[in-house]
Amino acid sequence: MSMLIAARSALVLETNNLRGGDAAAVRAEASLQRVMRALAAQSVPLDALAQLIVTHDGLSEAACAALVAIAGRPIGFVRIDAATGYYDAKNAGFAATDPHRCDYVVFADADCLPDREWLAALLQPFAQQPAPAAVAGRTSYRADVLGSALTTLDFMYFPSPLQAQATRNFYANNVAFRRAVFAQHGYQPLDGVYRAHCQVLGLRLQAAGVAVHYAAQAHTVHRLPDTRREALQLRWWRGQDTLGLTPHLVRAYLPDALQWLGRSGPLGPLCVLASRLWFSARALNRQDLPPLRGLRWCAALLLIVGFSAVDMAGALARGLGWRRGGKADAQALSYHRA
Repeated sequence: MSMLIAARSALVLETNNLRGGDAAAVRAEASLQRVMRALAAQSVPLDALAQLIVTHDGLSEAACAALVAIAGRPIGFVRIDAATGYYDAKNAGFAATDPHRCDYVVFADADCLPDREWLAALLQPFAQQPAPAAVAGRTSYRADVLGSALTTLDFMYFPSPLQAQATRNFYANNVAFRRAVFAQHGYQPLDGVYRAHCQVLGLRLQAAGVAVHYAAQAHTVHRLPDTRREALQLRWWRGQDTLGLTPHLVRAYLPDALQWLGRSGPLGPLCVLASRLWFSARALNRQDLPPLRGLRWCAALLLIVGFSAVDMAGALARGLGWRRGGKADAQALSYHRA
């Protein structure tokens, strides 16, 4: 049944996360080819899809030809400006899909390597009756101590009150929408926020009564930044994002008497991150990753605390008025490693 759904689906692959690093163009092309080989090995063949879209800010003709050869099918390449942000690139990819051929749109990232059954598991729920409005897959980092610790911080899923087997939140690197749903809601601009747009969209969908089905078997592995400096920069940015995300969380979950936390400078974000630290610690060994025992579990817990401290420092700095320069969403970390 997923093959019938695939024939009415588009896959949009954005490449913003492959910017950055030394010899960026060469490494980005190699990374893209690695991801395309993983997509070409899916149990649902790429040529079964109605469209395959790749957004980019300057791939050469030779690089595009190499990707087409690996995919074994035509690819729609959408050129975007180098300053285009991550979520704007996804909106641009969606805009390039054919409304007459594509009832469903799948979003993936070029810094993620999907399991072989990823696409089939992400599309299969759309064959159910009634079909869901959206399907979120499961994203994690690599299956070791560091990856398990960071997965609890960056890729948690919370049950939705709207229906069984639904999630309150999703991640833009692993999600599919019915076309009409994304066309109506989509990603909206958020001033001064790096990567919290998908969390805000999840809250907006929940408020509108739109359930997002959770398909844990639709699994993809998100790569880590190439360097420790960039890894710490990512944590700092995520901490600063909490300032912009907090008002949305407060409106969604707290009573009227506590709405002031959304306007409390650094206090609200620090409360959010403290709560996340608690949930992250409890999430160890509950993320469908190989279990950690003994010293490995203790090491993961210490990493969670340490990374959370960096996040909190970023939130505190932003809450006290320190702003990073430039358009942060257009700034890039490098994710070229396997």
